Amino acid sequence: MTIDPALIDDCVHCGFCLPTCPTYGPLWQQEMDSPRGRIWLMKGLAEGTLELTDTVVEHFDRCLGCMACVTSCPSGVRYDRLIEQTRELIEERHDRTPDQWLLRSIVFAVLPYPRRMRAALAVAPLGRHLPLPRNLKPFVEIAPPWRSNGTSPEETPAVGERRARVGLLLGCVQRVLFGDVNAATARVLAAEGCDVVAPRDQQCCGALHLHAGRREEGHERAHRLAERLRRAGAERIVVNAAGCGSHLKDANVGLPVVDVSELVAELGPRAQRNPLALRVAFQDSCHLLHAQQIQAQPRELLRSIPGLELAEPAEQAICCGSAGIYNLVQPEAARDLGNRKAANVAATGADVYASANPGCLVQVSNALRRAGRPMPALHPAELVDASIRGVGTAGVLGAARR
Repeated sequence: MTIDPALIDDCVHCGFCLPTCPTYGPLWQQEMDSPRGRIWLMKGLAEGTLELTDTVVEHFDRCLGCMACVTSCPSGVRYDRLIEQTRELIEERHDRTPDQWLLRSIVFAVLPYPRRMRAALAVAPLGRHLPLPRNLKPFVEIAPPWRSNGTSPEETPAVGERRARVGLLLGCVQRVLFGDVNAATARVLAAEGCDVVAPRDQQCCGALHLHAGRREEGHERAHRLAERLRRAGAERIVVNAAGCGSHLKDANVGLPVVDVSELVAELGPRAQRNPLALRVAFQDSCHLLHAQQIQAQPRELLRSIPGLELAEPAEQAICCGSAGIYNLVQPEAARDLGNRKAANVAATGADVYASANPGCLVQVSNALRRAGRPMPALHPAELVDASIRGVGTAGVLGAARR
């Protein structure tokens, strides 16, 4: 793997990216921990004037890959492509320390496999009372207290006239911790006139792999997933996890890929909504806002619910610190960002915290619990589903994870 010098040369080093970069502003205030600074490092690597030392690699490892810099860049620099190429180069040519190698090996041996993840989560509470190695403690600290018993049927027929036939991505973390979100998504799509297929033997889409520099495996998994959904008769893939959606769109898997909020906005909501008297703090997930440039649709989805009031936390552009496997490999930085995001969410005075990505829901809920301010944490699709089914405000709050 090489870093494309043409992409590097697009950067004019203006600094417009600095205010929205979490690792530059809120965390370290160092040039080499900004997008502009990292691009200087990439240039040195591409030209052969810089070596992949532990110090250089650390500055790239500190990057969340949140893509806020892509949104703020006036020159159209494809930092997303640059950081992918750089991380692939690191994985190919840099020898990580034994503890880093072990941590990453455990991540990719567990997270993409739902059965293994369930087993790991079952023993996680014991880890809080055991003298674990320092680099394994984040697994225990980030493990949420809830489990999900919900699941989406393999086929959910459209209610009324059929408007589309879609394949629902079940995901890895989503399937284990947020199976209820998948079930709610299938019901919402069916109510809006979609036949939904969700084969349970579908595998990981590879988003975590791409994010960590394993591009080839990430793309292979994405195409394998798309082929499975195509065989099930899907005309397009619907995703309710922002990071997975971003990855599948970039991987060009041969089927159209849409976020659930995109599809409902495109079709036009037709299912009857019942009131929910709730104030909801909606957090933009980075891979929805920055990577997919989706901002209006999830808000439209929430505003379609009568009685619901939408609250906007401050610093929407700043990442919460989840970022794929970031909160496992950079736990201190992730914790600081999570605390910052949780404080902004709590400051809205909302009844419910909502986000369209499982990593964000886990990360911010964890920070809210740390701060002694646990809040019901829901995906927007769950709120729409509750509204369509007439669950009521008390029912939503009573059953919500915190």
